[in-house]
Amino acid sequence: MTLFLDRRAALIRAASFSAALAATLGLHAGAAHAQAPANPTELRIGFQKYGTLTVLKAKGDLEKRLAPLGITVKWTEFPAGPQLLEGLNVGSIDFGTVGEAPPIFAQAAGADLVYVANQPPAPAAEALIVPKESPVRTLADLKGRKVVLNKGSNVHYLLVKLLEKQGLKYSDIQVVYLPPADARAAFERGAVDAWVIWDPFLAAAERQLGARVIADGKGVVANHQFYLAARGYAEKHPQVVQAIVDELARLDRWSEANTAAVAALLAPQIGLDVATTELAAARFAYGIQPITPAIAAEQQKIADAFHALKLIPKPIRIADALPKSVRTAAK
Repeated sequence: MTLFLDRRAALIRAASFSAALAATLGLHAGAAHAQAPANPTELRIGFQKYGTLTVLKAKGDLEKRLAPLGITVKWTEFPAGPQLLEGLNVGSIDFGTVGEAPPIFAQAAGADLVYVANQPPAPAAEALIVPKESPVRTLADLKGRKVVLNKGSNVHYLLVKLLEKQGLKYSDIQVVYLPPADARAAFERGAVDAWVIWDPFLAAAERQLGARVIADGKGVVANHQFYLAARGYAEKHPQVVQAIVDELARLDRWSEANTAAVAALLAPQIGLDVATTELAAARFAYGIQPITPAIAAEQQKIADAFHALKLIPKPIRIADALPKSVRTAAK
C-alpha cells in the first residue's frame, strides 16, 4: 500500500511539474528569436558524463517521442558545464544540463540562455580530494598548496565555500584551472595537491586511485543540476522543451528505483566499470523540478559571491535568465 501511494504521489508531482512547465514556457511562446528555426528538424542536446540526460540518450526514448514531429536528436558530449554553455552561446546546441556555476559565468559573458528546470540537491556528488598518500588531512592544510578544478564549474563554488568555512581566503591557495581529463592527469602525477571534482570523475578517482575525500558538499553547498536552453529556442519551441522535460521526469522516476540498472546502462556510455558508475549514480539526486524563486535566489547568492571575488567581470541578475512567469513570481 505504501509503495502504491509513493508511486501515486510521484505521478501527481510529475503531472504538476509538467503543467507548471507548460505554463512557464507557454507565456514566452510568442517571442521569437531569429536564430531559432520556425520548424526544427533537429534538436541539438549537449550532455556530460552524468545524470538523467545521459540515461535518456542511452535509452533513446526522446528520439521515439519526437519522431512523429519529424525531429531528430543530435547529441554532443562536453567535458564540463562551461564548455557546454559556450556551445549553447555560439549556437551549436539548443539544450543541455550543467551545475550551479556554469550558467552564472555564461550569463556574465553575455549568453542568452534560460533556466528550464533543475534536479534536487546532490551535495555528496562533488568533493575536494587528495592523493591517498598526501599529507593533507584537513582543509587548513591546503594553505599555500595547489588546488585544481575546472573554472566556472559547479565545484568552483564548492571550493569558495569550503575555504570560507575554514577561514581561508581564495588567495591563500594556488588555484589551477584545468578540464577534468587534464586535471586528473595533473592529480595523478603529483603536479597539484588537491582536486575539486564531481561524479563520475569523483567516483573514478576514489575507486581507481584510492583518492581521499577531505570534504564534500554536505552542509556546505546544494549542488543543483540545471537544465538550460537557448532562450530563442525555448521561446519559439516550448512544446519541444516540454517533451524533453516530460521524458526526463519519467526517466527520473525509473532511475531512482533502479540505480543498478542505471549503472549498467551508463557504464559503457561514460567508459567506466559498473561498480564505479553505480557509486556515482547512488549520489545523484533524482526528481526533476521546475525553477522556483527560491532556487533563483540561491543562484543569485552564488553569482554575488563570484563577483565579490572578481571571478566574473560584472554583477549579474539571475532573474534575467529566468522564464517570464518565474521572474513575475519572484517580484
